[in-house]
Amino acid sequence: MRIGYCSITWGGVVGHPAGVTSVKDLFYLTHGDMRRAIEDIGAAGYEGVEMFDGNLVDYADRPEVLTGHLRDAGLELVSVYSGANFIYPDILPDELDRIQRSAELAARFGAQRLVIGGGARRAAGTTDDDYRRLADSLDRVADIAESQGLTASYHPHLSTIVESPEELDRLLPNTRIGFCPDVAHLAAGGGDPAAIIRSYGDRIDHVHLKDLTRASVTFQPLGRGELDLAGIVAALRETGYDGWLMVELDDFDGDPKDAAELSRDALRRLLAA
Repeated sequence: MRIGYCSITWGGVVGHPAGVTSVKDLFYLTHGDMRRAIEDIGAAGYEGVEMFDGNLVDYADRPEVLTGHLRDAGLELVSVYSGANFIYPDILPDELDRIQRSAELAARFGAQRLVIGGGARRAAGTTDDDYRRLADSLDRVADIAESQGLTASYHPHLSTIVESPEELDRLLPNTRIGFCPDVAHLAAGGGDPAAIIRSYGDRIDHVHLKDLTRASVTFQPLGRGELDLAGIVAALRETGYDGWLMVELDDFDGDPKDAAELSRDALRRLLAA
């Protein structure tokens, strides 16, 4: 297994403001210096980086700048994160158009994976049909990714209709998209990450790692929270997973590079055990 880091820590995540009135432009975006993020991730000893689709859009007209940053840091662009509501028929064509553009950019910059979150919760409550719509939409996302030579993976996420183990079970059997377990989101949603990994081991093609303080639902660098990370790594090994382990931390009260180094040290100990 190879280790990488997500650029989100260098500024958190927002949606592109143009998306408020034009959903086709609602890319995810980290408001931070991507050059610094890439330099820090490489200096911390990671091999790859994951970025948001909106940050790639910033380099669409100057691709040599991003490829130069990656080359200088000795990093691969492993994966690109995108997402959508997916359950509203009227806006779905524009959402899929945006994901098409995200996939094209990901492929242009050499990524292997397209990581997808989403599945909106309605104000009036979630319906059975919402899961059908989400599953069908994710199949179309998988088609888009494959058309660009990418593999698509679904990332369960708090605030979507796939938080709990029961909700995950309502979705995954009905779509062919791959599975990206985020172990902290799975735990915060009431699940046992290691057990879920074992249940869906044949679907896993990408992994997000972070730690968790459960009482406050606060994400932490690896080794600074309460998750049984050794058990999670053991479960991944049992399934035969040999892909990327991407450390992801939404924010950190301090220098993001320090958080990356804390997680690097913890992850190296786990993989050496």
